Amino acid sequence: MTAASGGPQTTRPTRLPRSARRKQLLAAAQQIFVAHGYHAAAMDDIAERAGVSKPVLYQHFPGKLELYLALLDTHCDAIIAKVRGAMMSSPDNKDRVKGAVRAYFDFMDHESEAFRLVFESDLRNDPQVRQRVERVEQGCIAAVTDTIISDTGLRPDQAELLASGLAGAAGQAAQFWLANGRRTPKAEAEALVAALIWRGIASFPLQGGSTAGMAPEIG
Repeated sequence: MTAASGGPQTTRPTRLPRSARRKQLLAAAQQIFVAHGYHAAAMDDIAERAGVSKPVLYQHFPGKLELYLALLDTHCDAIIAKVRGAMMSSPDNKDRVKGAVRAYFDFMDHESEAFRLVFESDLRNDPQVRQRVERVEQGCIAAVTDTIISDTGLRPDQAELLASGLAGAAGQAAQFWLANGRRTPKAEAEALVAALIWRGIASFPLQGGSTAGMAPEIG
């Protein structure tokens, strides 16, 4: 049956598949968390931004913390995948370093500002949040460590130490660049940081005698 001509018309909200609804809710939550931080964000605001009722929001996420952790998982996995992808993208180590630096700058510079959830969270003292932030650090370091071991034959502890230096330098430089208003053009900033890191990494000899630059011996 159809409504009588001139009568009130009501539009039933579009029913999305569960996965699409979850994606919609996460996108709305990210906007609210980035704008206000965890503590000031309210589930009411998130539901309103998503255009759903609070009961619909709670069907997918039992509370604000679970919603925040789901977002963290998504973005933590993304930055680790970017760094690992850079390590696998080329057999050329100089290109790998450039790719790893670019991964950090791209993550920091993304319009979603998702980096604030990972690196500037106002909930970092929460054990579950801290565990995820530490997983990012360890995951990125592990991705670089594997490449250094395979290319140089260094011991795992040595390779991991070098990898932490690479990841730390790239991450800190990208955060500094962003916090200081992107004063250096992004491509130039990436090239500068990559060049600095490469001068150190290239000094270690590859396995089999081939070198990217002769190295001091490691005891």
